Amino acid sequence: MGALNGEPWDSPEEELRILGEELARLRETAAGLRRRIGEREDDPTDRAEYSALIEAAEEQEALIEELESRRERLLRQSGEAR
Repeated sequence: MGALNGEPWDSPEEELRILGEELARLRETAAGLRRRIGEREDDPTDRAEYSALIEAAEEQEALIEELESRRERLLRQSGEAR
């Protein structure tokens, strides 16, 4: 498996594949949170819940940026190795 369980990745290709899957999942989650924040019909019950939704979306987006950076580094490294 790889770094998700603390062990090294079997290959850069495996890590890129897993990163792609994780990025897709995180983007879907973040988009869902942003939609929920924007839709007033499913409005959070109080300011604390609303703030928690915004914070969760921002955390997802920060993780997306981190994983995208990792993916870009791997792509550059694999291009240099060829």
